Amino acid sequence: MKIHDVSRPLFRGDIVYPGDLAPSFRQEERGLYLISDLHFSSHAGTHIDAPVHYLKTGMTIDEIPLDMLIGKCRVIDVRKAGSTITASHLSGRISGTERILLKTEFAGKTGFYSEYSHLSLDAAQLLTGSGMKCIGIDSPSIEACQCDGSVHRELLSHNCIIIELLDLEEIREGDYMMAALPLRLAGVDGAPARVVLIETDG
Repeated sequence: MKIHDVSRPLFRGDIVYPGDLAPSFRQEERGLYLISDLHFSSHAGTHIDAPVHYLKTGMTIDEIPLDMLIGKCRVIDVRKAGSTITASHLSGRISGTERILLKTEFAGKTGFYSEYSHLSLDAAQLLTGSGMKCIGIDSPSIEACQCDGSVHRELLSHNCIIIELLDLEEIREGDYMMAALPLRLAGVDGAPARVVLIETDG
């Protein structure tokens, strides 16, 4: 069994979406121990979007059933798609799985730029039509920068949970077991997450 950590570390060259709070921390020595004061957005680093992020009556991050975020998963390499990933780039590649992670041109990038790879609305509709439970991407957002929110709403209104800013640079295309565990923040719209992929012998 081999385990891959595909979450980006916080507080180390963080990629910050425009308008979001840049993560920071302060450490204090208290005699026998060290303690840290942390400051970051609910969408800092590798993170999970809860439906309430775009839908007023949607699930909060602590209400998402964990079986949506744990189970068989497929990594799909879409680097040749360019900045816009359409339904044609995914058609024929998503059958037999309820969770997919997209490896894009953003793989390996260390700074924000606005032309990152993102889903088109027709790609989101293909995923919701197939009953997808979870979609992850290695770029800063599933949707184009300064967008209208239609891709987020399409996915989240069908309870297709979104993971953003994964680290898939060293991950090959294929099937894995995935565990994506967000911080259990009561009533919040999203949370940083530790995401791992597991290769099994079978």
